[in-house]
Amino acid sequence: MSWAVFLIIAIGLLLTLLFSGTKIFVGFLALNLVGVMLLIGPRGFGLFTNSMFETATSPTLMTVALFVLMGEILFRSGTVEVLFNSVDRLVGGLRGRLYVVTIALSTVFGALSGSAVAVAAMLGRSVLPQMQDRGYDPRLSAGTILAGASLAPIIPPSLLAIIVGSLADVSIAGLLVAGILPGLLFAALTLGYVFLRDVPPPAPPQAETGSALRAVLKMTPFLLVIFAVMGLILLGIATPSESAATGVVGALIVAAISGRLSLALLREAIGSAVITAGVILIIICSAKLFSQLLSFAGATRGLVSMMSDLGLGPDMTFLLMMLIPFVLCMFIDQIAFMLLAIPIYQPIVAAMGFDPIWFWTLFMINLTVGSLTPPFGYTLFALKGASDRLSTGQVFGAAWPVVAIFVTGMVVLWAVPGLVTTIPGLIR
Repeated sequence: MSWAVFLIIAIGLLLTLLFSGTKIFVGFLALNLVGVMLLIGPRGFGLFTNSMFETATSPTLMTVALFVLMGEILFRSGTVEVLFNSVDRLVGGLRGRLYVVTIALSTVFGALSGSAVAVAAMLGRSVLPQMQDRGYDPRLSAGTILAGASLAPIIPPSLLAIIVGSLADVSIAGLLVAGILPGLLFAALTLGYVFLRDVPPPAPPQAETGSALRAVLKMTPFLLVIFAVMGLILLGIATPSESAATGVVGALIVAAISGRLSLALLREAIGSAVITAGVILIIICSAKLFSQLLSFAGATRGLVSMMSDLGLGPDMTFLLMMLIPFVLCMFIDQIAFMLLAIPIYQPIVAAMGFDPIWFWTLFMINLTVGSLTPPFGYTLFALKGASDRLSTGQVFGAAWPVVAIFVTGMVVLWAVPGLVTTIPGLIR
């Protein structure tokens, strides 16, 4: 079977399963079972089990589970509600104010975790219900979470930057700081989109009454969680996975300060986090195996080679090199694609004279856009898996404006490369 035929069958089967109402993780598992039988036969189930085990035991996925647990504790202890109420008091009658707060929170947690999947899952569980309970549009609410979560792989600390820098032999420090201005650009574009939308006035706020100072004081314990995660990373004390664990400890302390920490809260938070993280883990494991099946069938290499061998000029080559990850990362693992594509892309980047920091930063952004593009984006699956209030159609509908925002931002970064290269230039 040719790689093109396999790719068409795989995409068609997965779409059919998803839109027939099949659970996402069940659809991926069924697709993988069919793929193993078509490509390898019964002996391929050893690959199936080994791939699932290897992915499930990856230390980096611990970050996802811990951040989901942190979100559950914050949600059930009322910390997120207090934060929202306090901001309500501070911003007053600002139109669509909780959309603004959501983007800010998404950006903060994106910087904390470095994982779009983790942020989407955590905020989908903790923030989204707050917005829907107050009458905010479900699609626009989900869109702001997706946009903020998608900043996680771009702004430092970024796991993708570390991986790309190692594989492409580019300054990791340069790639990390290169994401600062693009991250701010995408956050600003998302805010602009929210304000340009005809956002209806939200339901009457349930904000705390009293002075603005009181509202600020009520927000103060939340800074403990931020320090427990970001502060320890910036001080070089903890890795992202370790800082996620300290974030859970910080959330427990905040819950204790609020007087809501109890065994019942812990039992409910852990139980819910296990279910949510388990679903996300199965989806990620299945998607990882799917990417391996694509590589085994020759689909990924076939598409990359087909596009890179066309011999076009620098601008068209750049466009095609960006188009490949945009399409492929809709339905395959980002890291799996990088492992295959970077060795092929690296000599092309050098031959075309592209600034490596600039090119690989846009490459990472493109991977992120692919991961939130329907119908196969990982970030979409994480948000849907974390929230039972959203349908698949609502999540997909929320994603398209975010994709347009990020594509617009990439055009700006292509036209003004200094937005990417200025800060890295200061540390060279």
